[in-house]
Amino acid sequence: MSNTKKDLRGGRSVWSDSPHTRVSHRSRLVGETCDVAIVGAGVSGALVAARLADDGHDVVMIDRRPLLTGSTRASTAMIQFELDTPLTKLSDQIGAKAAARAYLRSYRAVQSLKQVIKRHGISCGWRDRHALYLAGNEMGWRGLEGEARQRAKLGLPSEFLAQGPLRDRFGIDRTGATWSEGAAELNPVQLAAGCLRAARRLGARIYAPHEIKKVDATGRGVDLTTSEGAVVSARRAIFATGYEVVDPIPKGAFEITSSWAIATKPLDPTALWPSRCLIWEAADPYLYIRTTPDNRIVAGGEDSGLTDPDRRDSATTNKAMQILAKVERLLPGRKLELDYAWAGAFAESSTGLAHIAPIDGWPACLAVLACGGNGITFSQIAAELASRWVRGREDPDADLFR
Repeated sequence: MSNTKKDLRGGRSVWSDSPHTRVSHRSRLVGETCDVAIVGAGVSGALVAARLADDGHDVVMIDRRPLLTGSTRASTAMIQFELDTPLTKLSDQIGAKAAARAYLRSYRAVQSLKQVIKRHGISCGWRDRHALYLAGNEMGWRGLEGEARQRAKLGLPSEFLAQGPLRDRFGIDRTGATWSEGAAELNPVQLAAGCLRAARRLGARIYAPHEIKKVDATGRGVDLTTSEGAVVSARRAIFATGYEVVDPIPKGAFEITSSWAIATKPLDPTALWPSRCLIWEAADPYLYIRTTPDNRIVAGGEDSGLTDPDRRDSATTNKAMQILAKVERLLPGRKLELDYAWAGAFAESSTGLAHIAPIDGWPACLAVLACGGNGITFSQIAAELASRWVRGREDPDADLFR
């Protein structure tokens, strides 16, 4: 079992200068024995570690990089229950009942994440938000009207806004949109750091940088051997390696692409839109927009199949200007100045759902790949599924993420 080390991001993220992100950890690893070993200390691994340590498990975490320097720093951290694949389309793909379970589970996960942050006293700029999903080239107003209707039938807090009300409330000229409660925005690096600190307080040992080179099944569970020859013996192992995907995950289940993002210089709060809701489009490629506590606009999109790191990074300036121009067209009358621009690896699945499942041939190992624009929401779901899996139980929604 292996996963190739990749250049996961480029440019300079708005989260690069975040305070309160230091995490004490151990640099010297001789050997360890534990209940659960977690490989990967990004936001997915951090949420899993905090949950399992809180459950009372003895946890060891290993990351091949210095802490918090991987994909988490490239996230735009728009926390939504809405999946990249609309409910109506997902129903056609996996069936109405399964699609309903996926959306309801995602909605509950956002609420659960808020409670995790509160429980551990994590300061990460969480702000409750609404989400505005605009008509675009992938779905027009009729489709969005049907989408809102289907969500409402499940009890999800969504409604349709026609062109007139949308323009009157937000000054946005589109043929329609869905308007949903239950979203949020936060600082992803502070979230991950806070979860790692919580796990450490609860007894988890965190080692970085150390790279796992070999995995062996044992009678007790699994042995993980580092490149220096140290062995971590665990009853269970969880690979939260993000876009550095472990080999046994079926490659046809996802596609690694690139995405770009920007942050503007701070604006006067009165220059921001009403309610400061999250904004995204039913379009390909889609634009997505949020704010920060210091009144910046963070926006992203222009996704591309370009995966070579050098070519991806060289495209960042041009992509950043394209994103800025799109924001200015969508929200006219604002003087926006670019302050940060960055790029990152991004995984897409055909359904928009994550991959959170035991690894074929390795029953003591679980793989976590939080695909799509709901990465942090899926990371919370991964923590919930892992909590049951470690105890030998299956989550009732586990089938959705295989």
